Formats: sequence, structure tokens, C-alpha cells
Amino acid sequence: MPAAPSSPIDPAIGQLLAAARALGRNGAGILPLLAAFPDTRARRGVRHRVAVILGLAVCAVLAGARSFVAIAEWAADADQATLDGLGVTGAVPSESTFRRVLQSLDADALDDAAGAWAQQRTAPARGGRRLVAVDGKTLRGSGTAGEPGRHLLAALDHARGVVLGQVDVQAKTNEIPLFATLLDRIDLAGAVVTADAMHAQRGHAEYLAGQRRADYLITVKRNQPGLHAQLAGLPWRQIPAADIQRDRGHGRAERRSLKVTAVAAGIAFPHAAQAIQVARRRRPLNGKNSRKWSTETVYAVTSLTVTQASPAQLADFLRGHWSIEDSLHWVRDVTLGEDSSQIRTRNGPRVMASLRNLAITILRLAGHASIAAALRHHARRPDRPLRTIMNC
Repeated sequence: MPAAPSSPIDPAIGQLLAAARALGRNGAGILPLLAAFPDTRARRGVRHRVAVILGLAVCAVLAGARSFVAIAEWAADADQATLDGLGVTGAVPSESTFRRVLQSLDADALDDAAGAWAQQRTAPARGGRRLVAVDGKTLRGSGTAGEPGRHLLAALDHARGVVLGQVDVQAKTNEIPLFATLLDRIDLAGAVVTADAMHAQRGHAEYLAGQRRADYLITVKRNQPGLHAQLAGLPWRQIPAADIQRDRGHGRAERRSLKVTAVAAGIAFPHAAQAIQVARRRRPLNGKNSRKWSTETVYAVTSLTVTQASPAQLADFLRGHWSIEDSLHWVRDVTLGEDSSQIRTRNGPRVMASLRNLAITILRLAGHASIAAALRHHARRPDRPLRTIMNC
């Protein structure tokens, strides 16, 4: 005899949608996304719908949960009003239920849905320009003796710090073939895409500027020796610095000097309009080497013309791309404990990474400057995560 469902399809989804409609948000909140997520399981024996499992998981991660066990513990401790708001009727899902459902979830569908929602919530104003950083990250704790950790390629909005999309990079390939796959999911008309030296590929430049009506700003290193040599061979000594910035922080002093020159001809890279040189000088503020400067010279190429972006804007675009390490990777690693996670089975590692991305997006849209402080805030009262996802 099949188990009686404690949260049948229609009541669970209907309750989530009713809560969202009561807010008058016209589908802008996260609840309709969870309610509409497809449940591919056979109905026989199902006790808890995917919408309920996902709602509880998102709330738990907002409260700092890092594992299936922690998600189940948060759900078990949630008050009845919170459980009712998430469509839970009957028994609260157990740890094994969370583990089984989340490991078998369609991770591509979850990333696509979350990315589409984030894009909708952060669409630039008329005449505005979206800045998208593309970068990859390995889930180090997900590796096994015979396989490396899962590697994910993500797209991040510079201005809002929200994740617009994510794809899984298979173990036998690398990020390059997945570049277009990731960005196909994002509206890039009028956008500027920034990427590191791995993506200094002619095909990527043609894809962005030639096919997607977007611009690019891509760092160039010695993995592209011909292009790097062309950029390094430009007469930089004769070009004055167009933007200089100084910073002190993280235990060091830094000075960045940016030079830029038009390259309408002479650079063998599709749609290249300007070449950029950034000289970075750094020294530690303390210790025996506190008076010793180290210098690094970085080159980049962009399809943006001098009338489309000033040197100061180009410098901000580059810094915005480099900040993905702090605003996404560092947060996931340190604040949300991603690299220490031991989840390895099936889609579990990627789904948990997707939930972390979604939590970061929700908290940033809610106006939280510090993700760590936001997690502590939501952990103190079980009703806070639900209120946040209903108002984001």
C-alpha cells in the first residue's frame, strides 16, 4: 500500500503560489520559481513534493546550513507557521529524504530557473548596460580517489553580485567549450562580458561581438603567445597612464596604472577595438619585506571603443571581474564552507552549489552587504528565511 502523501501536489504548489500572490509581486519572488519546478519522480509513494523540499532547503541554507544533515535539522526545528508557509503538512522531511531528492534533482533545470529569475530581478534600466563576469570554480571536497572535484562555470553580475547562470564542466573537458553554453542562457544584448585569459579565444570574441550583440573585455596571458606578443609589443612607453588607482587593504598597499590605446588595425583578434596594459605594484604593509615592491604587468583586449568606455570605466570593469573571487568564490568557500563539503554522490555537489548561489543572490537582492552577517541574522529566528524568500 503506498504511503499517504503528506503534501500532495496541488495543495503544496497552490499554497506556495497563494503566498506569493498575496504579496502582489507578480511572480518576481522566489516562491513561484520553487512551486513551478518540475517533479520528475513517479507519484507512487511520494510524501513531499519537490517544491516543499526546495523551499525548506533554500531557507536552511539562508540560515547557514552546509549539508543535508544540517538542512534536515533546520527543518525539524522550524516552527509550525514557517512549515505551513512552505507547504509542509504532516511529518517534516527526514535527512534521507532531503539527500535522496536533492541528489537526484535536475541540476541543469535548477540553475536555469534560478539564473532566469536572477536576470529578471536585476534587468538593467533602459539605456543601462549589464556587466557579466565569467569564471570557473572547483568544488574541492567533491573529488574522490579516482576523480577530480566537480568544476562549475558561472556568470556573475558585476553590479549586483548575483549569479546569472551556471553550468557543469565535465571532468574530461574544460571551461572553453562551455562558454557559449553558459551565456546562451543570458540576455547579452548591449552587455559587456569580462573573462580571464583562458577565454581569450577568437571563437569567444566572435560569439560575443558577432553573434550576441555584446562587448567583451578579456585578459590575455601567455597561453595565447601570438596575441600576448602583439599586445606586449605595442609602444606602451609612449602612452601616458590614463587611470591610476591606489588601495590599502588585506595587509598590503597596491598601485594600479592603466594605459589604453586604440587598435583598429594590427591586432589579430576579432572585433578588437582597444588594447589595455595594467601595471600593478604591491608591497606588504608589515614584515621584513614591507618596503619591497613587486610588479606585475597584465594585458587585456576589448571590443569597446574609446567612445563607449573611458579608461576609468575600463579599469572598473577589470576590477569588477577580478572581484568575482571575493564576491562569489570566497563567500562560497569560506562563509558557506563549500570546499570542506564532503557531498560527492550524483548531483548532490552541484545542487548544493546551486543552493549556495541562490542564497547569495537572495541575500544580495535583500540588501545584505555582508553574507556572513546575513547568515547569522537568518539563523537566529526560523521565520526570517521564509520572510526573506517571500519578499525578495
